[in-house]
Amino acid sequence: MRNLVLLLLATLALSCEDATFERTYLIKQGEHYATHKGVEALQSNTLDFYATFDRTAMYDLGDNALQSNKNKLMGFSDCNSLHHDNSARFAWQWYGGKLEIFAYCYVNGARIEQYIGTVAIGEKNKYTLRCMPDHYEFKLNNQEIVKVERGTTCDKGLYYMLWPYFGGAIPAPHDITIAIERIY
Repeated sequence: MRNLVLLLLATLALSCEDATFERTYLIKQGEHYATHKGVEALQSNTLDFYATFDRTAMYDLGDNALQSNKNKLMGFSDCNSLHHDNSARFAWQWYGGKLEIFAYCYVNGARIEQYIGTVAIGEKNKYTLRCMPDHYEFKLNNQEIVKVERGTTCDKGLYYMLWPYFGGAIPAPHDITIAIERIY
């Protein structure tokens, strides 16, 4: 009986550890959306994941204004609204020979972009996005937290996941793959 209790306690302890799920997202040439199109609710106020960009994240659109458009990595909608009304996500762009990471939010319909840092091609990086009562917290690896004010019209949050997306006006110039490992 004692061994059975110890086995059950060990199983319970292991089940409490963070679980992960890795998926490679493909944004096909000429498209905006990644291959994953499922609807999923975020089950907490925190989104943790690792992402690895390969060489397909490098591109040249031939125009600095277009090159500075933000591509979306991952995040969630907020305030029981559409993501162009209220949302928070990490974004990225290949600009000046660097892979730049941004906080990308819609707050009461106004878009807010804030630079976070750069990452290297082929490097696995940790991203954490928290929804606090009055702001969002973005953290890349062990860097300082970047805060963006949250919408004042939010009295409750229902969050649906937002997946990788290329561009604003211009679709992906070639196939782009991003490996994302969710931490649950």
